[in-house]
Order: sequence, then C-alpha cells, then structure tokens
Amino acid sequence: MTICPSSIFEIDRTSKEEEGYRNMMRSLWTAATGMIAQQFHIDTISNNLANVNTTGFKKNRADFEDLVYQHQVLAGTPATSVSEIPTGVNVGHGVRAAASQKLFEIGSFQATGNKLDMAITGEMGFFKIQMPDGSFAFSRDGSFKIDSNQQVVTSNGYLLEPPLILPEGAILNTLMISEQGEVTVKVGADIRPIVIGQVELYRFVNPAGLQAIGKNLFQETVASGPEIPGTPGMEGFGNVLQGFLEMSNVKIVEEMVNMIVAQRAYESNSKAIQTSDNMLSTAISLKR
Repeated sequence: MTICPSSIFEIDRTSKEEEGYRNMMRSLWTAATGMIAQQFHIDTISNNLANVNTTGFKKNRADFEDLVYQHQVLAGTPATSVSEIPTGVNVGHGVRAAASQKLFEIGSFQATGNKLDMAITGEMGFFKIQMPDGSFAFSRDGSFKIDSNQQVVTSNGYLLEPPLILPEGAILNTLMISEQGEVTVKVGADIRPIVIGQVELYRFVNPAGLQAIGKNLFQETVASGPEIPGTPGMEGFGNVLQGFLEMSNVKIVEEMVNMIVAQRAYESNSKAIQTSDNMLSTAISLKR
C-alpha cells in the first residue's frame, strides 16, 4: 500500500491542530483553578476582617500548592552522547488551596476593669471550657461571667474548667486573680480574702492543628496532640492578667493589602480565561 506524502502532511497537521486545541483548553482550566483559589483567599480575608473586634480571635492564613505537572521533556534526558538536557519542559495544571492555618500571634490587650475578665499574656495557653454534652473545648476568650449558680461561665453559659464557684456571700468587687491564676475573694464580713480556686491553662504541641468550632472555641484533634495542663506563669505558660481582654490579632491594613493582591490575581486569571477563549475561537475560525 502506497501512502501519499500529502496524506502524511494532512495527518501531521491535524495532529498538531488537535494538540493546539488541547493546550488552549488546558489553559482555560488552569486559569479556572487560579480563580477558585483566589476566591478561597478572599473568603479567608473576609472572615478575618469580619472578626476584627472578636475577643481572642486568631486570624487565618490561606496556603496554596501547585497541581500536577505534565512533563513534556524530562530534565536529564540525553541530548547527545556526551550531554543532557539541563532543565526539561514542564507544564503546570494550576493551583489549589492546601490549608487554612490559624496564626496564634498575641492580640492587643484592652483594659476593661471587669473582675472576671482575663487575658493570657503569652502565646502558650488556653482556657478549658466544658461543653453542654460533657466534652471539652479551649479558648483564648477570657470574657467570663457569673451565672445564677455563682459559677464562672463563658458568654454562652459554658463552664470554666476546672470549675470556679463563688461561695455564698462572696463580694464580687473583692475578687482577685493573681498572675499565677490563684483566685481569692472576701466573703461576708470577713476581712481576709479566702482562696476559692485556681485558673489552669492548657497548651498543645501543635496549636495550629486545633479545630475551630465557632463561639471562640477550639477542639483538640489528632494533629494538635493531647492537651498539656499547667499553671499560669510556669513551664512556658503565659500569665493571667485580670481586668483585661485579649483582642483579635487581625491587622486591618495587612488584610486590606492581601485583599487587593487577591483581587488582582483573580482578575488576572479571569483575563487569562478570556485570552484562551479568544485564541481558541481564532483557531477554530482559521480551520473553517
């Protein structure tokens, strides 16, 4: 069977056209992954800004990673009998969100004068909170209250652990919490205050592995490791500062700059999709 040279040329041309179409379609999807990733980035920034005044809030950072590569020419491929291709030809397929990491930098302190407000002066340490179902969560939000049973609770009514209960007749404005967490109060006509409890702190090997569950609470996970109890001011734990609250560690200017960068990246990927679409339309019209 004899193959006409012109037929070979047509087959080769058709193959190159199909490869060109595939490459343009690939660029469409690659740019689309960029838009999806930047939308996730904007979502993260928006949540940070929304919580700029949330007590004890820790900002999130969006981390990204590149996707699989198509290796058209491998680096190190022999070029001649005595040399190799030094870099190769690799085509990436986009990006995806790899993680949303909590950053536990200390926020600024705000004086409140409230006897039950507490701030932790170092990064090491969480308050332990008992949930309604008996499980435990952890928080940097030290805005505590007293319920009808004289128990120290969070704004949502969850108990501080270990429990701290004011005795009958306790005078609230005499309540004192030392930097080491010892709690004293005067009761009735007694001149000398009595010790009624101890504020304990808890830390984790990997606090970034804690699971945020809302209401300023975190739950322990396999990634965070088990809780490590301790006394404020001891063994690397921060001190307890009475009458202060730790505010959010979100920096508005920093988040606004990040938002502008994410917005421009989103627009650039959108432009890449439009350009790929125009190129594909041009290639199709040429074939006609």
